[in-house]
Amino acid sequence: MSTEPTAESVAANGDSERSDGAARGVPRRRPVARRLVRYGFLAVALAFGGWAVAREWDAVVAGFSRLSWAALAGSLVAVVAALLGAMLTWRTLLADLGSPLPARPAAKVFFVGQLGKYIPGAVWPVLAQMEMGRDLGVPRSRSAAAFFLMMPIQLATGLLVTLVTLGWDRYGWLLLFIPLLLVLLEPKVVNAVIGYALRRLRREPLERPLTRRGMLTALGWALTGWLAYGVHLYFVAPQGGLLFAVGAFALSWCLGILTFVIPAGAGVREVAMVAVLAPHLESGAAIAVALSSRIVIIVGDLICAGLAGIAARRDSV
Repeated sequence: MSTEPTAESVAANGDSERSDGAARGVPRRRPVARRLVRYGFLAVALAFGGWAVAREWDAVVAGFSRLSWAALAGSLVAVVAALLGAMLTWRTLLADLGSPLPARPAAKVFFVGQLGKYIPGAVWPVLAQMEMGRDLGVPRSRSAAAFFLMMPIQLATGLLVTLVTLGWDRYGWLLLFIPLLLVLLEPKVVNAVIGYALRRLRREPLERPLTRRGMLTALGWALTGWLAYGVHLYFVAPQGGLLFAVGAFALSWCLGILTFVIPAGAGVREVAMVAVLAPHLESGAAIAVALSSRIVIIVGDLICAGLAGIAARRDSV
């Protein structure tokens, strides 16, 4: 008989751990310090997001003046769809590792946690997701594993999209990274790496290993997200066509992901996007498009985090 825990048993264990305090007569009220830390994190993240808009305001106004409100609205809708694809990628990984979450709580944890990418340093999103996930019975190690698995998945699918849409002749050198990324996406390798990291940190191993089905589902959601991001760029820069927009955004985003220290790849993504757009747009127009894309994505992040927080709060009332 198999002793591998099921998703239901893991969720039940999480519920029992959270109810221990109540069973002992201890109020289930969050410590004030933890609550203050979380509100402080949200305030700082929002401040950095607002600063990212304010410091580029003049260039943003110039870039936006060339765009119609219809194009901006369509671009924003596509960004929200892309962010939903990223959330579903993360939620799929978390469920496959043994912590399935309902859609609304999952959206709150992911989107609010993602605001941390606007704070200098690479640790804030994962720390926020670990803490908020803990309130839902998700072990910290499982939240961290799902978060860090997002990076190779986004890189692999982004490079694949770049090769397919921008052409092998110009970007064939990206093939050099494909074998490494395929190895990193093999569930057996992923499980071994996670197990080694948890042993080094003297933490308990994951109860459930990542499966190939879970990985393929996550890859599918990631590819959907790249398509939506391409539609977003196409609305503000239709000159090269939809396929070109998909590849141009995927390549610039991948280069931005590789800059861990810079908040949300600020600057790197824009430089790469300007270079990729050069065959179809003059430099001034390309810079305006890159800045407009950045601002629309920031607004999309804020909208998704706000709506997810409101929806989750209504569920808890």
